[in-house]
Amino acid sequence: QVQLAESGGKSVQAGGSLRLSCTQSGYPYPAYAIGWFRQAPGKEREGVAAIYSTGGSTYYADSVKGRFTVSQDSAENTVYYLEMDNLNPEDTGIHYCALSPGYALFPLKPDEYKHWGQGTEVTVSS
Repeated sequence: QVQLAESGGKSVQAGGSLRLSCTQSGYPYPAYAIGWFRQAPGKEREGVAAIYSTGGSTYYADSVKGRFTVSQDSAENTVYYLEMDNLNPEDTGIHYCALSPGYALFPLKPDEYKHWGQGTEVTVSS
């Protein structure tokens, strides 16, 4: 059974930083994509970043390029991070990590992902 667990969400001031973590367990194959998504109240879920488990290719939404960094833990390769810098109120929402088996054709599209975590809440105040 594939499980994903996010942590690290909290309330911060605009301009601040947060690091979210995602731990995946139970996926039996080495190649997959991990995506980070967020959903603000009343809005659709949107992809912000993605990384492949092998090769390390990364993808970012235009709204977070230069501010967010997605990475894989060098020691524990089932742990992933989303480093978020220079946060602004538009970054507020529930942040989810998700796993796409194999490789995702469109790595920032929620429909590409089969397994989801429960989410962690990020609130950025101005």
